[in-house]
Amino acid sequence: MSGAAKTAVEWLVSVAPDPRTCRWAWERNPLGVTLLPAGSLWDVLIIGGELGGPTLDVLTRCVDRPGPVLADFEDTRTGFFVPAGTAARWLGTGVRVAGGGTWILVPYPGRASAGVRWLVPPDGSGTLTDPAVLESAMHEAAARIAHDGL
Repeated sequence: MSGAAKTAVEWLVSVAPDPRTCRWAWERNPLGVTLLPAGSLWDVLIIGGELGGPTLDVLTRCVDRPGPVLADFEDTRTGFFVPAGTAARWLGTGVRVAGGGTWILVPYPGRASAGVRWLVPPDGSGTLTDPAVLESAMHEAAARIAHDGL
């Protein structure tokens, strides 16, 4: 495992009720996934696939490195890691939120997994996407989709 992946795993499991046990089980899970609680270090804003990919495209042109981004293998949902507390304040429609009291399925960084994959893997530094920048990227992506659909 690379140093970045190891650091990313440590950062991710730090939110688990028992990080050591979580990491041990995660490393041995044949599916390469685990459930982690949102709401302490990060929340996740989940956007439908039609808008998720284009939003990530816009976002990567706006910032040097966005926070971690997940997608399912059918690209029907894209999850953007944002600062904890964002889910409780999010007012936009069409976006599912995972904040305090919710759990998300997370793939092991740098390994094949079942069900979900990293589009932007965590680097372990704690970098998260600014919700205001994400919202702007969503608006721009939606405008491009509407324009291309005309």
